[in-house]
Amino acid sequence: MDSSEYERRIADRFATFDQDGNGYIDREDFNGAAKALLQEFGMAARSDKGQALYGGAEAFWQGMAGMADRDGDQRITREEFVSGAVKRLRDNPDRFTEIARPFLHAALDVADTDGDGAVTVEDAVRVLVALGVPREAARPAAAALDADGDGTVTEPDVVPAFARYFTVSE
Repeated sequence: MDSSEYERRIADRFATFDQDGNGYIDREDFNGAAKALLQEFGMAARSDKGQALYGGAEAFWQGMAGMADRDGDQRITREEFVSGAVKRLRDNPDRFTEIARPFLHAALDVADTDGDGAVTVEDAVRVLVALGVPREAARPAAAALDADGDGTVTEPDVVPAFARYFTVSE
């Protein structure tokens, strides 16, 4: 894959983070994602899981800002995202997923309605839709996360898939 194709794929992911569609990524986008997820699963923000999700969102935001906010204005433009994400993914794709891990862990915990450490594929679809993924794309994406076909998704399924999402086309 050539560099312009790679950058185009990264730029396409910008909308995933720009939850409110205002043209940049900021802390509110991460808080909005946490709020949407808690609403989807009927969980209070002040619950332990809710607080963990907001903490994970803040950690994710801080990691993203540190990686891509070149002018320090607490907003990541599409250009900053493309430049920051592309460079970091090329340098160390695992680092990018590590900044997301606290949020991903907490999101799975919110969606783990029976407390068994796994999320059903259907609940994974709910997570993706709450985070702004169109339902028609969320269903096959969630099913693909269930690599062993047991009907569940776990953190070891999700975290590596996160980096792949930024480097592989739909």
